[in-house]
Amino acid sequence: MDSEASFSQAALPVFNGENYDLWAVKMEAYLEALDLWEVVEEEYEVLPLPENPTMAQIKNHKEKKTRKAKAKSCLFAGVSTTIFTRIMTLKSAKKNWDYLKVEYAGDERIRSMQVLNLMREFELQRMKESDTIKEYSDKLLGIANKIKLLGSDFADSRIVEKILVTVPERYEASITLLENTKDLSKITFLEVLHAFQAQE
Repeated sequence: MDSEASFSQAALPVFNGENYDLWAVKMEAYLEALDLWEVVEEEYEVLPLPENPTMAQIKNHKEKKTRKAKAKSCLFAGVSTTIFTRIMTLKSAKKNWDYLKVEYAGDERIRSMQVLNLMREFELQRMKESDTIKEYSDKLLGIANKIKLLGSDFADSRIVEKILVTVPERYEASITLLENTKDLSKITFLEVLHAFQAQE
């Protein structure tokens, strides 16, 4: 119980209406750590206790009610006041979660347009002379992760290819070294990053 108490003091991600997908991933992880995610994922009804319940039935009933209340409380605490006023009348954590998903994640058509825009942004990226390889790779990785959050596949090999093709000429020595020592079709993102960082 001490570990749960200390974890619950970890920063609860708060959703303010922006970056829903990032907040949803953080909140799901937070709820999983508290063993509350299944309450959100699966709506279950807490049936009334039978007449003359056993101690086990009382304990189970109380635990189910408490978990539902905790999950709902986490969701209430995990949103800004403005968003809270939209979900405060919903009666369960699942209904709160589903409402937020519909409201902020958008439908499939909107999400696919967002993916297309991010793909275009990715393709247009070029490393500036003033950028470090870390800054440039972070930018590419950020776009790729947004695409993945929207439910589309995006292989790390595409980031590697993009880096190898778009870095300035000052990295030619590193690229030549990689070509001579590695199979470029199997090279990892971290290997490329480390090779270029060594040159910097």
